[in-house]
Amino acid sequence: MKVVILAGGRGTRISEETTNIPKPMVEVGGRPIIWHIMKTYSHFGFNDFIVCLGYKGYMIKEYFAHYLLHEGDVTIDLKKEEITASSMLSEPWKVTLVDTGLETMTGGRIKRIQKYVGGHPFMLTYGDGVSDVNIRELIRFHKKNAKIITLTAVQPSSRFGLLVFHNENRVKSFREKPRGEHAWINAGYFVVEPGIFEYLSGDGTVFENEPLERLAMEDEMCAFKHRGFWYPMDTLRDKIYLEDLWRTGKAPWKIG
Repeated sequence: MKVVILAGGRGTRISEETTNIPKPMVEVGGRPIIWHIMKTYSHFGFNDFIVCLGYKGYMIKEYFAHYLLHEGDVTIDLKKEEITASSMLSEPWKVTLVDTGLETMTGGRIKRIQKYVGGHPFMLTYGDGVSDVNIRELIRFHKKNAKIITLTAVQPSSRFGLLVFHNENRVKSFREKPRGEHAWINAGYFVVEPGIFEYLSGDGTVFENEPLERLAMEDEMCAFKHRGFWYPMDTLRDKIYLEDLWRTGKAPWKIG
């Protein structure tokens, strides 16, 4: 199953970092946050990634094109004009980098990668949130409930969108970022059936608005309730918090 990562936004709330680089390339512990997300999926055996690029997407392309130069030891023979990179730190990843447009909304970006998922179920997440969610359990839950989409639900502060349930796991409605409410919210880490593309139209489609609202109303959405760690890197304060967790060896999402 392929993993789609939304990595095209401008990241305006962390502009201290994103003036010069795209948000998924902002580093935590010396590595881009997108690397941390990919390591989580890879830990569970999912190594085929599709990255939806937009703002400064060329920098993400360059990072993966020169991955061994960034991550491994390098021997440079100036006389022979040869560069040899150690493969000890290489990852078993296949990464498809797709330019999905500078101004394209989240739903439009997903629509643009339709041909790359080949009519099969796929996983989907945002390129700025780390978690210790068990991906295998998430997929089993999705298959058991047989809906078009399963999202991972968590319970952080009320600055995020609110999920309302029919019962234990069925989503009744979806509301983005209510004020003063502490409830289950959408954390990404989706599992998606190819039927999702019928809910997406042009580049202006905001995935979190009409498509998810329709899926909830039509009883085609389930929530995998994750009571473990999840944290988004929205602001500089968030980055500092994640950096501190990594530096002190307390990062719950760290693999190995």
